[in-house]
Amino acid sequence: MQSLSRPYASKGVAGVQCVAGRTAVMARRMTLCRPQAAAVEIDTVNHTIDELDSPTPGHLGTDGIMLQGFHWESHKTHPWYNNIKQKIPEIQGAGFTHIWLPPPSQSVSPEGYMPGQLYNLTSAYGNEQQLVELNEALKAAGIAPLADIVINHRCADSQDEQGRWNNYHDDHDHEGHSIDWGQWAITCDDHEFGGQGNKDTGDDFWGAPDLDHTNSHLREALVHWLQHLRDNVGFTGWRFDFARGYAAKYIQQYVEGSGTQDDLNVGEVWTDLHWDDTTLGPNQNDARQRICDWIDGTKRRSTAFDFVTKGVLQEAVKNCEYWRLADGQNMAPGLIGWWPQRAVTFVDNHDTGSTQRHWEFPRDRVAQGYAYILSHPGMPCIAFDHYFDWGSKLRKEIDTLMQVRRDAGIVAKSKLEILCAEGDMYVGRVTGTKGSLMLKLGPRYDMGELVPKEEDGWAKAAKGKDYCVWLKQNDEGAATEAEQQ
Repeated sequence: MQSLSRPYASKGVAGVQCVAGRTAVMARRMTLCRPQAAAVEIDTVNHTIDELDSPTPGHLGTDGIMLQGFHWESHKTHPWYNNIKQKIPEIQGAGFTHIWLPPPSQSVSPEGYMPGQLYNLTSAYGNEQQLVELNEALKAAGIAPLADIVINHRCADSQDEQGRWNNYHDDHDHEGHSIDWGQWAITCDDHEFGGQGNKDTGDDFWGAPDLDHTNSHLREALVHWLQHLRDNVGFTGWRFDFARGYAAKYIQQYVEGSGTQDDLNVGEVWTDLHWDDTTLGPNQNDARQRICDWIDGTKRRSTAFDFVTKGVLQEAVKNCEYWRLADGQNMAPGLIGWWPQRAVTFVDNHDTGSTQRHWEFPRDRVAQGYAYILSHPGMPCIAFDHYFDWGSKLRKEIDTLMQVRRDAGIVAKSKLEILCAEGDMYVGRVTGTKGSLMLKLGPRYDMGELVPKEEDGWAKAAKGKDYCVWLKQNDEGAATEAEQQ
C-alpha cells in the first residue's frame, strides 16, 4: 500500500487542495481490487430478507436500465452538463430509464470526489443553472437523474492555529442547517486533521477528513443538503460514493429524510473478493454476504452495485472459466444469485475502467459482459465510454441486447435457470414477463441438446464474439409482472 501525505496545501487562491488527493483516491480503489488474503468463506445465505414487509422501489419491477453519465475524464469537456443535455435524444431513444451524474459540488479534485462547499454547485462539470436545466430536460424525457453523493469525507476551507485543515466555511445562502463545521465534525481517528468527533463507523479514507456521521447535527445538515438537491436542483435519487466509509444505518436517514425512498438509490460497496494467492477463489459467499449485510443495514432503502458479479464474470471470460458462473447451489455467483432485486450490475465504471483502469474488464470481452448483465436479473448499468466512445460496433451490440431484454420483459427479479456452467461454455435461461431469453457464453461451438430449437419458438436475437442470445416471446412459462415484483 502506497504511503500518502494527508495534510492540505494551499493553492494560493480561493480554495484548497489535498496533497496527493487524487492519488489517494486511486490508491484506495486499487487496494480494494488487488488479491486479498484468504477470508473465511460461508456456505449459507445469512441475510435477513422479508420481501413482503420490505420497501420495494418502483423501478425494481420494471425494465429499468441505467447509464453512468460520465467517465473519469469528463470534467475536461466543459460544460459536461450541456454535453449530456445534447445527448438526451440518444439516451432516451436507447431506452435508458436512469442516469447517474457526477458529484455536483465544488471539489478540490476536478473529478468531484474531494468535495468542499457542498452548496456551491459550480464544478468542473458546469454551473448550477446548467445542472438544473439538464435535470429538467432529463425528467421531461422520462429519465431519472441520480446524483453522486460524496459524504464520507469533506475537504476543509482553512487551517487551525496548528496548521491542520479542519475549518469549514458556508459561503452560499441556503435553507436548513449551516455547514460551517469545525473539528467536531471530523472523526477522532483522523489525527492529522485534529478530529474531535466520535470514532469512524466505517473504513478510513486517506485523502481528506472523514466526517462523523454519529453526530445528529451533521446528519441533519446533510439531509437538508440532499433535500435541496432534490427540490431545487431536480435529482430523484442518490448514488452513495465509498459507502463502506460509514455505517449503513445512516443511509436510511439520508434516503428517507430527503424523500427518495420510492426512487432508485444505490451504494458503492466495493467489497474485497476472496483470492487464493493471485487466483480468484471459487466461493465468493463472504463477499456477497457483506453487500447483503450493508443493504440490510440501510433497512433496504438502497440497492448496491454488484461488485461480486463483476469480479467473477471478468475472470470467467478472461480465462475461459465459465464454470465460475454458477455457485454451489447452481445460482448466479454474485449478488444477483442471492438478492437480484437489490443488485445493480455493471461491467466497468469510472474507477475500474475509463482511463484509470484499476480493475478493468478484459477489453476484447466487454460485449460478452454486456450480454450477461443485460440478459440476467439485477438492474444493468452501462458505462458511458463503452456506449458513446468505443465505436459503433459495441454500441450497436449494446442497443440490440437492451432491446432483447425489453422484448422478453426481463426485470431485476426475473427467474434464472443455469443449464450449463463448464470450462468453455455457460448457458442460462431467464424468464421475463413477456417471454424468455437463452444466453450462451464461451467458445464452445457444439451446445448439444441445449441449443434452442426453432420448432419450440426460439429465435436468435443477438450475437457477437463468444456469445449468443435467443428470444422466445409469449412463452407459456413467462412470469407475470406481479410475480416478478
